[in-house]
Amino acid sequence: MNFDALFQPFQYKGLNLKNRFVMAPMTRTFSPDGVPTQFVADYYARRAAAEVGLIITEGTVINRPSAKNQKDIPDFYGDAALNAWGKVVQDVHAAHGKIAPQLWHVGNTPYGWEAPAPFESPDAMTLKDIEDTIKAFADAARNAKALGFDAFEIHGAHGYLIDQFFWEVTNNRTDEYGGKTIKERSRFAVDVVKAMREAVGPDMVIILRVSQWKQQDYGVKLASDPSEMEDWLQPLVEAGIDIFHASQRRYWESEFDGSDLNFAGWIKKVTGQPTITVGSVGLSTDVMELFTKGGGSETAEMSEMLRRFERGDFDLVAIGRALLQDPEWVQKVKMKRFDELKAFDTASLQQLY
Repeated sequence: MNFDALFQPFQYKGLNLKNRFVMAPMTRTFSPDGVPTQFVADYYARRAAAEVGLIITEGTVINRPSAKNQKDIPDFYGDAALNAWGKVVQDVHAAHGKIAPQLWHVGNTPYGWEAPAPFESPDAMTLKDIEDTIKAFADAARNAKALGFDAFEIHGAHGYLIDQFFWEVTNNRTDEYGGKTIKERSRFAVDVVKAMREAVGPDMVIILRVSQWKQQDYGVKLASDPSEMEDWLQPLVEAGIDIFHASQRRYWESEFDGSDLNFAGWIKKVTGQPTITVGSVGLSTDVMELFTKGGGSETAEMSEMLRRFERGDFDLVAIGRALLQDPEWVQKVKMKRFDELKAFDTASLQQLY
């Protein structure tokens, strides 16, 4: 297989990337009391130096009392955390990389840590809570621009707050932020995006991560067909989203019956916007064995990724745990050093390397 196509530059607005590989956001909880350390800066800079096209940071939380569910998830507010993120940006840029923070509110997803306030959920939030949360997202966007980040991503997937507004199971509101249709339930996300776009102006690239599946239910489909997908996502384009980060559990699976387009492919088709595909790219031992031994059923899966990319179904490919395990994963693929790729080991989750 020839991976050269994935090493072509990508440009959208002011975002210029050397290749099509993105580091997917992965929660690490190595920022004591919310403040990233030099180890965090080194972690990202190491991957930038190894030719990752765009780094999307771990989820960083906006300024709401219960925006995170573990104390060492990094904050994206307050002088200490913002100064630390400024050092991360500086080090990544020094390594000739590009970086975007993922801006996050976990919603009602307790994880064994007692937050300083009750966890927020669509049904429990007052209109004042919603207004303040939208402002907090806008402030985070403004800070991302001021710190020199190259873009930013909004976390709207996986059953966290924005996604809880999308989902009819977790959004039972009867006011303007609820509704029977996905288009109605997208109002909160649209207002968040509008506020963030106003905060940064027209040129900074805004990425939105979305998913059909939820951590609460892997089988969920927010959009059951392309028409519902358009109702869901087109208002977000009009609000200011530039790129959609389409999260699937397995990127090679088709999204709707009757078509081989995956989630990213369908989003690009219905919105016309660039997309990032993600979901078990280079993750399993079997996929790693593809590079070292060749053959096997995995060959078809990786060939499919290249075929879909070259067909134009998506523009960028996000690598998660494989890149966590092996900082030089992209560089090794570029140089065809497939026998040096490291298979993912869950032990790597316990360290910041």
